[in-house]
Amino acid sequence: MLDIRPFKTLGHANHGWLDAHYHFSFSDYHDRNRMHWGRLRVWNDDRIAPHNGFGAHPHRDMEIITYVRTGAITHEDSLGNRGRTEAGDVQVMSAGSGIIHSEFNRDDEATTLFQIWLIPDETGGTPSWGTRPFPRHERNGRFVPLASGFPEDKALPIRTRGRVLGATLKAGETLTYETDRSMFSYFVPATGSVEIDGRTVGYRDGAAIHDVERFTITALEDAEIVLVESAALR
Repeated sequence: MLDIRPFKTLGHANHGWLDAHYHFSFSDYHDRNRMHWGRLRVWNDDRIAPHNGFGAHPHRDMEIITYVRTGAITHEDSLGNRGRTEAGDVQVMSAGSGIIHSEFNRDDEATTLFQIWLIPDETGGTPSWGTRPFPRHERNGRFVPLASGFPEDKALPIRTRGRVLGATLKAGETLTYETDRSMFSYFVPATGSVEIDGRTVGYRDGAAIHDVERFTITALEDAEIVLVESAALR
């Protein structure tokens, strides 16, 4: 099955410094039909104004992946970690038994990012944080694992049966992804628009996929795609 979620149908909150769109129920936005997709619980599309950000706040029992689309984000946490993640790169925070962190755009331009939360296989555990560059040219015409609960992917580790992947496609290029019927896939074009099963998935639209063994994406224009694949939530 394929369910396309147009950007205009997403939840929305504009706080001035933060303009956020929600693919799934989050904060004051609630849609009982959009609570999760497999183990994917949150996909927020955020624009953070220059010299603004999220002050120190706690998390626990969640895998939080940040995909920076433009600009940069600076992370600090109660473990003493501090790091800057720039456009095209990824950071992962495994909240585990509990962590306090902040995320700020310290630059003179707006930062845009996807914040993706995956439900971990088990609660508790030691919290951790890490970041890694993923040059866009290395994803040309193929999906590259960015964060994964499968060690063979050699990506940033997460503690769940799932993975986050990225790909870039030139206009007219196609890409087939092999999966299995038990997995839940969700992808969003970070730039450009694509076609799947004869249907258009536009810039920042979401596409939820399940009960298929493979799917093929065709770029209608140059596109950058972020894909999450995860097991069922039990």
